[in-house]
Formats: sequence, C-alpha cells, structure tokens
Amino acid sequence: MAGRINDDDVKTVRDAVPIDAVVSEYLQLRNAGGGNLKGLCPFHDEKSPSFQVSPSKGLFHCFGCQEGGDTIAFVMKIDHLSFSETVERLAAKAGITLRYEEGGYNPGHQRGERIRLVEAHKVAAQFYVDQLDSPEAEIGRKFLAERGFDQSAAAHFGVGYSPAGWDHLTRYLRGKGFSDKELILSGLSQDGRRGPIDRFRGRLMWPIKDVGGEIVGFGARKLRDDDNGPKYLNTPETPIYKKSQVLYGIDLAKKDIAKVSRAVVVEGYTDVMACHLAGVTTAIATCGTAFGGDHIKILRRLLMDNGSARVIFTFDGDSAGQKAALRAFEDDQKFAAETYIAIAPDGMDPCDLRLAKGDEAVADLVQPRTPLFEFALRQIVKRYDLETPAGRAAALDEAAPVVARIKNIGAQHEVAVQLAGMLGILDTQFVVKRVAQLARWARDRGGKGPERQSPQRGYDTGAAPGGPTGPSGPALNLRSPAHRTERELLKLALQRPELVSPAFDAYGADEFTAPPYAAVRQCVQDAGGATGAPSDYLDTVREAAPNDTVRALVTELAVETIFAKNVDEAYAGDQLVTVRLRAVDRRIREVQGTLARLGPNGDPEQLAAVQNELWVLTQYGQSLRNNGAAAL
Repeated sequence: MAGRINDDDVKTVRDAVPIDAVVSEYLQLRNAGGGNLKGLCPFHDEKSPSFQVSPSKGLFHCFGCQEGGDTIAFVMKIDHLSFSETVERLAAKAGITLRYEEGGYNPGHQRGERIRLVEAHKVAAQFYVDQLDSPEAEIGRKFLAERGFDQSAAAHFGVGYSPAGWDHLTRYLRGKGFSDKELILSGLSQDGRRGPIDRFRGRLMWPIKDVGGEIVGFGARKLRDDDNGPKYLNTPETPIYKKSQVLYGIDLAKKDIAKVSRAVVVEGYTDVMACHLAGVTTAIATCGTAFGGDHIKILRRLLMDNGSARVIFTFDGDSAGQKAALRAFEDDQKFAAETYIAIAPDGMDPCDLRLAKGDEAVADLVQPRTPLFEFALRQIVKRYDLETPAGRAAALDEAAPVVARIKNIGAQHEVAVQLAGMLGILDTQFVVKRVAQLARWARDRGGKGPERQSPQRGYDTGAAPGGPTGPSGPALNLRSPAHRTERELLKLALQRPELVSPAFDAYGADEFTAPPYAAVRQCVQDAGGATGAPSDYLDTVREAAPNDTVRALVTELAVETIFAKNVDEAYAGDQLVTVRLRAVDRRIREVQGTLARLGPNGDPEQLAAVQNELWVLTQYGQSLRNNGAAAL
C-alpha cells in the first residue's frame, strides 16, 4: 500500500490549482459579485444557480444542497475519487511531484484505481494513434478520406487504429506496467482462452473523453466484412465509463457551448467531426445510447439555463431518427433551453451533407429550424386519419397534452391554434381551451403532490430567502436582526479577518445567540484566532470544526457574499458593535432580573455586586452607542 502523501505537498497542490479553473471544466461560471462566481450545482438538480465559487479563498459552496469544500473536495465528489487519487490527479495537472511519507515516491502500480484506468486509456489512445500510420491501417485511412477527413482532422480528434491481432495492445500495456486485472477492469482487454486479449481489433478508434478532458473509453468502427461484430463497438460499462453519462466531443465543445449558449446534438462520431470542421464547434454526440437525463444534466451546467439557450438535435430522416427525436422530446421539459430539431431535406446526416454540399450546408442545417414540440406534433398527427371525426378526436387526445407541456404560456396558446389547423378543427377555441385545461390540471397535480425537497436542516442559511436548506442543526431565524448581524460578523472574520482583528478574538462564543454561529466562533478560536491570520487560515478553521455540519457552515460563510457595497473598517466596526451591544443588553436584562429576584431585603453584599455590575454594563452600553468601535 502506498504511503501517506506529504502534508506540505497536499497544501502545494491545493494552492497550485485554482478552484475556478477546475470547476470551469465541469460547468459554466458567471460573476456573482464580491469576487465570487456562480453556476448550476453539479451535485443536485436546480433551476437557478445556487452554487458559488470563491477563487480568492479556494472554496466552493452550494446554498441548495450544502455541498462545499476546497478544490480537492470538489474533484473527489464530482469524479468519485479517493483523497489520494484526487491529489495525484491535481498534482499531475500542476506538474508537482508528490512525496510519500511511508513509501518514498509512489510507484505506478500503487496509484489509485481510477488514476490507473485513466492512465491506461491515455497510453492506449496514443498506441492507437501510432498504429493509424501502419500499412495495416490503410483501410482505416481510406475510410476517413472517403468521408472528407484528412490526417490533420484525424489528429485533432485523436482517431486511431486497433491492430487486427489478438493481443497487440494487451502486450503493449503489460510492457508499460499495467496488470492483467487492470486491463480487464478498464475494458481495453477481455478474457480469452489463454489469458487477456484485445477487446478492439482491426477497427477505427475514437477516444471518448469526459467533461474534464480525460479519456475514459473508446468507440470502435468496423472496417472489414469478415468482422462479425457490430458496426460500432463501445467500451463496456467500467468504473470510469458510464455511457449514459458521457458525450462524445464534450471536451472540445464545452467552452463554445457555454460561450454561445447553444449545443448541437448529433448521432455519431463522424457527425461530430464533420460539424466541428464545418465551424459548428458546439456539436456533441451520445455514445451508443439514447440522449437522456444524465446527458441533459451535463448540458444544463454549461448552458446555465438562460432564456436564449438553444439545443438543436440533428437526427437522420429515417424512422429510427424520428423515434430518437421523439425520445428527446420526452425529456424536453428538463431543459430551460429551447429545443429544436434539424433534419436535412434529403435525410442526410452532417457527415454525408458535408461531403455532398460542403461546410456551409452543415452550418445552415443546424440553424434552429423546427421546434422539437412542433416536430413531435407532426409525427403524432400524421398517424391518424384526419378525414374522419373519430380520427381528429383521437389525434387531439394524443397531441393536446404535448402542447400543454410547452413552458411558455404565450407560445402554448399559439401552438394550440396551429394544432387546430393541423387537425382541421374549425373551432379553434375548443382546442385552445382543451390545452389550457390540461396545462392547469398538470399544474394543480404538481401543487397537490408531494414536492421534492432538498435535505432539510434545522436552520436557515440566510443564503436566499425562501431557498432550500440542508443538514440538521440547531434553529436559526434569519428574520432576527441579531442572527443576521452575527452571520455578517462571522463572514468578515472568515473572509476579511484583518478588518475585525484584534477585537473579534475577545468575543466569547456566548455572544452569538445562534448555536451554529457560536460553534463557528469556537472554531475560529480553536484555530488560533483571527488576528494575524496565516495563509492557510481557512483550512485551519475548517479542520477545527467538530463535525461535518459545522465544517459545511464554515465553508458556507467563507464563500457567501458580504452584504455591503463597501466592505471596510467602518462596516466591520458596525457589525462588531452591534453584536457586542446586543450581548451587553441581554446581560443587562439578566442582571435586572437577578436584582428583582433579590428584592430590597436581599443580601447587602450580593445586592451591591449586582448593582455594580449593572452600572458597569449600562456605562459600557452607553459608550458603545456614543463612540461605536472606539469603545470596544
């Protein structure tokens, strides 16, 4: 077993890889104010962005599901890696050599499983690319050339060739130090009669990358008639490859998808290549499976669900392509983006269209033409005999619910009118009312049914009024001015400790009326206080947390925007004074209660002590009111 990674190296890795650069590989980030960035959370479904990243602090936090942490925590969560695997991956990205305290430098065979499988795919991809230049691969080069792809196009997409022999890649990877177990687990090899053999043989190879740009699988195209396998053979399900969670070309397309708020979904690897070479650089494709919910999640994080976002599906004009379009429409409501379908008049796919009519024809094809719901309606309507009343009624029964699902109410009314025309129903208002009724019923059912809630916690985060909440904990009431001010003061202590020091370190945990805030105050104290905060101050405070609930709140407060136009000493002083003054007033009320209980006949010494404390507190409170922070 590999030794423990040196703590200094972990810190070096954490500091060397900016969190916003890492997160941006998985979702689109926009300015959230206060130096923070925001996006759609990759860890739960949401319609508006509640996921925030603080580049200056190296932390992220979702105010919806309460996930939070640093760069390492983000990668561990999103890619399901262990701590050591994550540090190794980030270290490789930053060019940092890690030291292991119990095992020297980590040898290759000791690395984490996912790291090893990804590395095996990277080595295999280069092997396949090298083989494309071999005499045997002439058939593969010819296949590409006939489809308009030259050598530079093949290199851009990493296309390669798998030799026709039984175990060329298997033997090559063994020579690179990979075990038979790793080769089988990766899906690159499979069990044969005498040991592992290559899974892909005599085929053209496309590397499939995840949204982070790492190769996790391959798509292999049959080239020879004597190959009895399927036309396309993909990597099987493995620990790193789930076909329903990958999109071919997403690594190349993600930046432009986020930039122009448009994604083009095509059906195959060559279609993606044709689109990109024709200037449609937002093209992606599924890998041997229908476009579904997990694919939508990937796109939504890049599109950010803004009103101008567009998703254009291009399917073959045959019946299979039409079925694929209708399946896509079933998931239409999971998008905030508008969805369209583009089918070439002669039914050609983008690759064939580029060959026949050039790049311009491909670019024209994917301009939004037909809304997906309109295409779905036409497919429904043409199945019925509209010459008979019974046929028109049956078509309306199937089509009206489709129209009722259209998100935009104005568009819904217009399409209902169009549907009446398609069906030949002269009473347009009858169709409009039918659609409106179905839409109203759907809304009512949604309102009465059990709403899907985020995990609850017993206190309001204050992140967004009425927003979702998270893990259990003591009660917070953000309507309370005291709680709001305590929250602001803690945010300042975590984000701008120099503005509240040294006064903050003299505050006791009991000056915070909300138990969760008192716990965070204690964390700051246990971490050595806010005065002279070191570079790893936030990490130290988070490590001082007694449990994950408090640690999550520390992260949340460290990322949340401070609610002031000018975050300066004056604002910090106001928060310090307000929290202290409220604590003083509470203590005055307690002392007054004690004085009332003692009464005029109480013990003289005790009465004198209580009266003296009341006088001191009253004078201090008055000084705070008159002099502000100078009285602290």
